[in-house]
Amino acid sequence: MLDARDIATAMNWEFDTLVSNAGTGDSGPIAEIPVDLVRRTFETNVFSNLELIQHAIRKFVDAGTRGRIVIVSSMGGMLTAYGLGAYCASKHALEGIAATLRDELVPTGIAVQTVNPGAYLTGFNDRLADSTYHWHDDTTNFTQEADIRQSFDAIMDGQHDPQDMIDKMVEVIGADDGKYRNVWPPSTELMSGSGLTAVIAGRAQ
Repeated sequence: MLDARDIATAMNWEFDTLVSNAGTGDSGPIAEIPVDLVRRTFETNVFSNLELIQHAIRKFVDAGTRGRIVIVSSMGGMLTAYGLGAYCASKHALEGIAATLRDELVPTGIAVQTVNPGAYLTGFNDRLADSTYHWHDDTTNFTQEADIRQSFDAIMDGQHDPQDMIDKMVEVIGADDGKYRNVWPPSTELMSGSGLTAVIAGRAQ
């Protein structure tokens, strides 16, 4: 959410749970991707999320609401993948913000949680990979398109049914309490390092 008027309108609504789900991305080898594309990714994935979250927190604090902030991150916030460096870096930054908020907001009673989806067949991942070829040029870049495509083909293989993630998000968001970090599906948790969520499992607040 990048429009201040949209944020102001949203803050007039009555709510006690904010689900912050802004996400976009451009991809390609981080050694060559134009920095303005990385900056654009951070503008949406990091800064717009943070700005909206700050407004919601202030709304909760002013009203004395023991609210909840659910930040939709990604498996990319816990690992890296070839060609997805800009996206993963933005999600790592979002993870740092979420973890800091979790600690800072303890005195307010506001809980913070993350949802970390794996690779789901929504079209987003394929569009993200395809964005590479909007800027990449074999005649000027030292990385070669054939190699990039081969890497992306492997990453995109075996994406999951989106309904599985929808059901999990409904479960997490609809619960009165839960874990701080919610990685799904379980195979993604194993990929990102077994025990990662176990260390910080337990109550969101």
